[in-house]
Amino acid sequence: MSESGHGHSTAAWTGVTVLMVAALVLGLGVLLNLPWALWVGSALAVVGALAWYGLHAAGYGEEWESKH
Repeated sequence: MSESGHGHSTAAWTGVTVLMVAALVLGLGVLLNLPWALWVGSALAVVGALAWYGLHAAGYGEEWESKH
């Protein structure tokens, strides 16, 4: 059973959404042999990771408090 609030933050949703789009673009780039899609997908992956980190640092992430 998952803990309440696990992964339910603006930072997490934004980061995962951008990373999923990046994975889709990268996959299509490999499948259809489109070099530009590989570059765009790679750039989106970096943007997604930075967005996740930046939003978390700005206070839109989850608190890391111990529940014990």
